[in-house]
Amino acid sequence: MPRLVDAYLEYRSRDSGDGFPPLDDAEPPLLPSSGTINNIELVDLFVRRNATLYAQAHHRFPNENLIYHGYIGCSPVFPTLAISIRTLSAFRQAHRTCPRFNIQAQCKALCHLHNVPYRPYLRKQFTVAFDIYLEIIHHVEQRMQKALGRDAPDWRLHNECPACFYRLEDEPSLTFDWLVSIDGNNSLKRWDTSLYGVKPLEDSRTSRSTYWLSEEDVDRFKDEVKSKKIAQTVNESGDVTEYDDDWVTEEPDADIPNQFNCVDRWRNARADVRKKTFSVFQESGIFVATCRHRFVLLACDMIKSGELAKYPLAMIDRLVSTYGPNGACAYDIGCAFAATANHSSLGAKVRELNLRFMVGAFHGHAHNRLCQLNWHPMYIKGMGHSEGEGCEHVFSASNELARSTRHASRFHRHQAIEQHFAFWNADKYEALTRFIRNHYREATQTVRTLTAELAIVKEALKLTDDDFSRFIIEERAYLTSLKQHPQRDPLKVRYTQALDELEERRHAWNRAREAGNGALDGIAVGDYNAITLALKQAGARLDLAYAMLQNAEQMAGHLQLQLGIESRWEIGGPEYTRYKAQGVLGEYHEALDELERLVVMRLFELSKLSMLDTGNVIQSL
Repeated sequence: MPRLVDAYLEYRSRDSGDGFPPLDDAEPPLLPSSGTINNIELVDLFVRRNATLYAQAHHRFPNENLIYHGYIGCSPVFPTLAISIRTLSAFRQAHRTCPRFNIQAQCKALCHLHNVPYRPYLRKQFTVAFDIYLEIIHHVEQRMQKALGRDAPDWRLHNECPACFYRLEDEPSLTFDWLVSIDGNNSLKRWDTSLYGVKPLEDSRTSRSTYWLSEEDVDRFKDEVKSKKIAQTVNESGDVTEYDDDWVTEEPDADIPNQFNCVDRWRNARADVRKKTFSVFQESGIFVATCRHRFVLLACDMIKSGELAKYPLAMIDRLVSTYGPNGACAYDIGCAFAATANHSSLGAKVRELNLRFMVGAFHGHAHNRLCQLNWHPMYIKGMGHSEGEGCEHVFSASNELARSTRHASRFHRHQAIEQHFAFWNADKYEALTRFIRNHYREATQTVRTLTAELAIVKEALKLTDDDFSRFIIEERAYLTSLKQHPQRDPLKVRYTQALDELEERRHAWNRAREAGNGALDGIAVGDYNAITLALKQAGARLDLAYAMLQNAEQMAGHLQLQLGIESRWEIGGPEYTRYKAQGVLGEYHEALDELERLVVMRLFELSKLSMLDTGNVIQSL
């Protein structure tokens, strides 16, 4: 490889811009047996020809000769076909701007340009040449970074985003010295080839970039979460759903109302569906970390699982070890993960370095109100306009890679993802000044507008600045003080409902008796068929009303026995009125919660509006 890199650098030094530099004629070609490549097929964007390429005296390998002429062969020793470097470079940049444009599409385009039929082996040949091209580019980049003194293992992390990590002399400190977002995404899944009965090909190549956390680094935290009972919830259809996510480290406080537990809001699929999904994919997605300016910092594979606790724990370990104290991390389940991190082996480090967890602004609005007051960026001092949703911006672009990586090998999947991340970060670096300028203008405009509006509100309501902070504290204290109703209260509410049902069944029984007594009214004397039918209908109605009355009586008696009530409550009495009002208020709160859930669900659906490759029903597969 070093000789190919040298040949490539020599080629680039002679290149005048068209991809085919002039050949050095000062040195005569050697004999054909000394390195000449005869009758090789050369493929360019618009030219396809056979030619004989003469080697230079210092060339030892066929691909040195090919690179000298501007091509890369599809075989290391006896190449019969070579693809021009500028064609490979053009595909690399086209794939950069359109990730769904894959090698197969490029090969078909070349076949159409050269008027030849497409064959699957052409894609394999192009893949080999493109892999060598990227390997050469990687070694050139390594040489350049070493010459510039940028070859330290953590240099990229310390310098990826200059706005986040470059410190000026006497620069004022911010509330948070660094801010990252972490999240998982299951679009970049890769099929497990063993499902087809095909043994995966051996490929010893590994990822080249410093984006990836290794499986060993991640698995160090696989046993961090204490074992617990599998959580169960009952969905709307009455089915019991088991959840096996391991980032919940402890059971919820029994005194905290269910409405204040955020876990169930992020159960995106039932356990059986997820297990089926994970079983068919070797890598079920990626987990990434980004800075507040949306530069990708780290990534790792999720192996046959969902967002287990080990993935964010490994990310946090690397981030706090690299960036140090006074940081912040946004995660869509940051409220629950904070407890996980504090109970793990990282707990002491997290507390010592004062790492602040929070929930992203977009996902945070789906959490309950108490959670928002503690974890939403809107209520955290020092967050400003940072929404903590940088990963979502990254995923909106990386999802385009799904088609080309779903059936790729492990190496080629990593290669495509890290190439995409490198291009993404380069684009973000180019747009960084505009990003900061636009957000600065937006922030100053917001300050001017809201300051004027706030002055009017304070004048009208006779408020001071301290009142707003006090309102937040009081609201948080009020919601925290709310406790789950005693177990007997729901039973008493149910008892009032049973009394209402019993009263209704009594009225139905009385109406059935009255209807039975008058069943023969209006029927002519001697019309035996009509009389028989009327008596049967009256009897059936009477039997049904009596059975329902008995059931209601048994239910009311059962609840009365459970509650230990000596004498049955009277409808309209003080106890009945109290718990009847409590039941109505509970139904009202449930309706509000359902309305909030539907609104948030609709917002998620609208986020897919007008996006390609989405249907009316968004499924997990």
